[in-house]
Amino acid sequence: MPDPQRPNRLRQRVVDVIERLRPAIQDDGGDVELVDVDAQGVVRVRLSGACIGCPSAESTLTAGIEHNLKTHVPEVTSVKRV
Repeated sequence: MPDPQRPNRLRQRVVDVIERLRPAIQDDGGDVELVDVDAQGVVRVRLSGACIGCPSAESTLTAGIEHNLKTHVPEVTSVKRV
């Protein structure tokens, strides 16, 4: 039988990882906000502040956020910027 709490637990685990990463992103004048986690493990985030137009934003997204999420939450399949 499917676990009805699974989506909530997955989302909370994603939130926990993002909250651990936020201070480093905020130290550089940016921020990250969780928008959605879907059933296929796709995480959607919104970057703001100094991340808008920053040439390193894509690196922050893939090497920082996506890497950490996939490491700590194996159900995450990809991270998309919205």
